[in-house]
Amino acid sequence: MIIDRLIEKIKETENPTVVGLDPRMSFIPSFIQEACFEQYGKTPKAVAEAFYWFNKEIIDAVSPFIPAVKPQVAMYEMLGACGMESYIKTIEYAEEKGLIVIGDIKRGDIASTAENYSDGHIGRVFVAGHHFEIYQEDFITINPYMGYDSVEPYFKNCKEYAKGLFVLVKTSNPGSGQLQDLDLGGKTLYEHVGSLVSQWGESFIGQSGYSSIGAVVGATHPAQAKKLREQMPHTFFLVPGYGAQGGKAEDLAVCFDKDGLGAIVNSSRGIIAAHQKAEYKGRYDEKDFAQAAKDAVLDMKSDLRRCI
Repeated sequence: MIIDRLIEKIKETENPTVVGLDPRMSFIPSFIQEACFEQYGKTPKAVAEAFYWFNKEIIDAVSPFIPAVKPQVAMYEMLGACGMESYIKTIEYAEEKGLIVIGDIKRGDIASTAENYSDGHIGRVFVAGHHFEIYQEDFITINPYMGYDSVEPYFKNCKEYAKGLFVLVKTSNPGSGQLQDLDLGGKTLYEHVGSLVSQWGESFIGQSGYSSIGAVVGATHPAQAKKLREQMPHTFFLVPGYGAQGGKAEDLAVCFDKDGLGAIVNSSRGIIAAHQKAEYKGRYDEKDFAQAAKDAVLDMKSDLRRCI
């Protein structure tokens, strides 16, 4: 089961941190921008190549200290075909470095549409008797708002290719409560969704006691996260919202079990843009941006370990 591999990587690194590879040009050091503009012109191709260069250096610096990375597909998709090529190359490079890859794609559709998302991202694409693994993620995020029909098409590929899902349950954004906290007969909508995710994941439980069908549970809502941890003992949590969104290590300690497992915590710009933060800026110039990211990873590891 892929969840067992993820947990082994967390134990190996003693770090439940996933680095969000969500590059923006405002994060990219000027020397990378200038080199890419000189070679490719001021074009989307130049931006895509800058993203890949940036990601590779970040991965080189942090891969010994983390179990996983989480590229957000929107950052690449906006650039068209060259952006998606950068996304694929980033995933391939991360996996070469031994990292688990969580593709943050948040797809949410049904029937053949969902099947195609599944085949492309965690399954295989068949062409005239030949099969191809296109995006190669280990896990992907999906949106269950359309119900079981929007989740079930992924299960076949999860079983056949040892892949996993993180299903949106209680998200970290401030407006999530408008829908997710609605009271439906004494239980909130997010609690109902949590119950469904637990049920869906029952046949994907690995040797670790956790399922490869996990849940996205935000660090910015600790009371709700505590309730979900109690309700979903076999569901692994992907926890966004730490750092830049306001979630603190003390808030997200409730996402973990008594052994300090059960969750992986995402930080994106807090790590990949660490070279722009005051606490790291004094130590490094922009050419050492990857070393600043490494320091941010180790600081986050210490912060999390302090509370779990």
